[in-house]
Amino acid sequence: MIFGGPHNRAKTVGKTAVITGGAGGLGRALATALQDDGWVTALVDISVQDIENGPQQHGYQCDLTDAAQTRGVCAQICADYPSIDLVIYNAGVTHITLFAESDMAAHRKVFEINYFAAVACAQAFLLPLRHSKGTHLAISSVAGFSPLLWRTSYAASKHALEGFFKSLRSEERKFGVRTVIAAPSFVATNIGNGGRDASGLARPGSAKDGVDYMSAPEAVVVILNGLNRKRDFIPVGRVAWLSWGVNRLSPRIFQRLMERKINRE
Repeated sequence: MIFGGPHNRAKTVGKTAVITGGAGGLGRALATALQDDGWVTALVDISVQDIENGPQQHGYQCDLTDAAQTRGVCAQICADYPSIDLVIYNAGVTHITLFAESDMAAHRKVFEINYFAAVACAQAFLLPLRHSKGTHLAISSVAGFSPLLWRTSYAASKHALEGFFKSLRSEERKFGVRTVIAAPSFVATNIGNGGRDASGLARPGSAKDGVDYMSAPEAVVVILNGLNRKRDFIPVGRVAWLSWGVNRLSPRIFQRLMERKINRE
């Protein structure tokens, strides 16, 4: 296990954001935007070899499906920085296959990464965020509030993620802690890179059946603007806004439109 931190450098006095999945496309774009605004970022990912450590960022290698590693890395981050002000739960995978052709092992792995890893990190950073009156920011998906064809386990994991953080919001508000959910539609971070394995698991942003893709920097602008405007829920992109509105108005109409559009891709 490797989870080296900035043990031998001076402590920063700026605000610190922790980003899981920090080495991926959306995670790196979030880190860059925050750093441009003066934040220091701790980037957690299963591989951090491409992260260049410096005064404003440091990579922490961690398999977030390993409970002991996760506890150790979160504790190390808390020791390395005087304040944890924002935690972005961004790590995730997608799973694209018919339920009839999937297996429970893949279903459980999706939940381990998309849901349980976020919950474990939220628990680890609960008290530091209370101390700083900081923010939990969960990166969900349109699939977190609506159905999505060929993604039963993915949609289920994102529904669970939203249910957890919406409930946590009610518990943590009295401590001055914000809990925010961002729901992107399709963010193109890995198109043509990291296709599905035999079980249907794939890197986020690699699906080729998406609708109206956004780039990671475009998505980050929307997320951080929503964060700065004190929104609790941030649909990210035109498709996300339309999906949210139509699904609230008529779930049946949304499901039929979604099936028609995805089936054509």
